[in-house]
Amino acid sequence: MTSDRSMPTVPDDLAATRAYYNEFSEGYERRRRPNDAGGYHALVDDLEVELCARYGRGKRVLECGCGTGLILERVALFASHAVGIDLSPGMLKLARCRGLDVYESAITHMPFDDASFDVTCSFKVLAHVPDVGQALKEMARVTRPGGVVLAEFYNPWSFRGLAKRFGPARKISDRTCESAVYTRFDAPWVLPKILPPGCLVEAKRGIRIVTPAAAVMSVPGLREMFQRAERLLCESPLAVFGGFYVAVIRKR
Repeated sequence: MTSDRSMPTVPDDLAATRAYYNEFSEGYERRRRPNDAGGYHALVDDLEVELCARYGRGKRVLECGCGTGLILERVALFASHAVGIDLSPGMLKLARCRGLDVYESAITHMPFDDASFDVTCSFKVLAHVPDVGQALKEMARVTRPGGVVLAEFYNPWSFRGLAKRFGPARKISDRTCESAVYTRFDAPWVLPKILPPGCLVEAKRGIRIVTPAAAVMSVPGLREMFQRAERLLCESPLAVFGGFYVAVIRKR
């Protein structure tokens, strides 16, 4: 599965991103998980994992940008083999503590043979890659013909997109805010222009379509209402307004 493809330690355009996530890894799960049982992050993760399970159950799955392994750990429960890559050694240290099969690698140049996986997925990662076209090309390369690429984008035409563009940047540590990392927003209709040859978008899923702010998920009553709405709408025509827009891309 792995090959001798040469890869620089970190591409120049991703060096700052790597440093950012190394710093973020110090408190990533502590900041993300408290009081979130059944809340905002749990719902987002569930909608991502469930989509991955639809295509990856019993198959070989690669997660690009696995971070500390919160998603990959769940993927490993239904995949025949689950593998992850991440740019950040700090994030990978925590993923390895979970016993996961992970590698340090950039998404734009991965150390795997062609057609190594049935499903290649990436959640909350492509938004931080300047050359997103190369990232999609590389994801398609390591996916077998007939396999699926699940590619998640940050959508500018969403409540979340508006909040991120015009609201204050949150802190990831005492020293650094979210504004320190490169972040792109790609409208759903831009995707066909950057697809690799031989690939076709066959479905989509919108996540955080009607939830105006993550904080509403901490309010009993509102939480259940927005959870039901998000699940009902995630694959409706309103998916194009999801703050996280996941394209299901079939490799021919």
